[in-house]
Amino acid sequence: MDVKREHIEAYLQSLFGEGVELVRMCKMGETIATTEDVKGFGYGSPLLLEYRKDGQDGSAVISTMRVQYGFGHDHFSDRAQVLIWQHSAFNHLPKHARSIDVGYFDQDGELHSAGGAKEYFLLMEKVEGKEYFFDLERVKEKGATDLDYERAIALSSYLAEIHQTHRDCPALYQRKIRDIVGHGECIMGILDDYPEEPGFLEPGELCEIEKMCVQWRWMLRSMTGRLCQVHGDFHPWNVMFREGPDFSVLDRSRGMWGEAADDITAMTMNYIFYSVQKSMRLSGGMKDLFEIFFQNYLDKTGDFELLRVIAPFFAFRAMVVASPTWYPLLTDEVRRTLFNFVENVLGDEEFDFMNVNGYLR
Repeated sequence: MDVKREHIEAYLQSLFGEGVELVRMCKMGETIATTEDVKGFGYGSPLLLEYRKDGQDGSAVISTMRVQYGFGHDHFSDRAQVLIWQHSAFNHLPKHARSIDVGYFDQDGELHSAGGAKEYFLLMEKVEGKEYFFDLERVKEKGATDLDYERAIALSSYLAEIHQTHRDCPALYQRKIRDIVGHGECIMGILDDYPEEPGFLEPGELCEIEKMCVQWRWMLRSMTGRLCQVHGDFHPWNVMFREGPDFSVLDRSRGMWGEAADDITAMTMNYIFYSVQKSMRLSGGMKDLFEIFFQNYLDKTGDFELLRVIAPFFAFRAMVVASPTWYPLLTDEVRRTLFNFVENVLGDEEFDFMNVNGYLR
């Protein structure tokens, strides 16, 4: 990145007032300071700024984090998180170098302050439609229609299409597998939210389940060729249908790249969930939708390897819908049945999507 003198000076003036003049700047470690633009200012290369305001000299160092795959710094948002945290934390520790501000470069190389932020927000377009979970509530009570089958095919076809875009970046795949087990929003975080000894489980059962998930992490972490484009949270509350099979999706989460199984299980776990609430089995219209979804996806992608990696992703999604926090009105019998599914799926080398009821026993 080339850093322009005019952009740095404008930024300093936005912080300290119009009377600030940038005197010199150079990369840290260089002995020659200049008033000219600095070329090749890279991520992780601090830049020394010397300025003058009201006759008083001042200096500051501006730095960024370099782009690096691995160690949890893979995404722009990861690096932003670290820098935002540093700005809030540096000034609370005695003898620590003081943080003056945190900000960002825009696409034109201009600098903007974000140091006064307390909470961040997202402004996005309004999407017309009705969440897909309303369809599932109707199917649970009244059965499936031709429109429901059409929509299940549309959803699985959409995933088949986006999953065809692959990327060669082993660190990102390994992160996805690590995150599904260890992230605060995934398996370990969800299990931490469960009661210490849930009445619907045996003592120590959650610990044993977590151990099984860690074993799956080590079985899958080398399958890096599977890294593909994903939605990341493709569940019925994040899909808005309009007329027929026309839909939009909301709230893409946890990175642009991941494992196809994450999207597949986020949706299909809900066919199981709604059916179990009704009959403790996968049956009727929900069974049809589940099997149509899987069969259409496999026919379109030929990705039968999916069935050998899907277990921990199904376990995560089942733990979410069995959660006393997220679904407080479920009976213990429903929760126990869902945990039967968790343990039986984790214990099987290859998922049999035509035998879900065997996993529920």
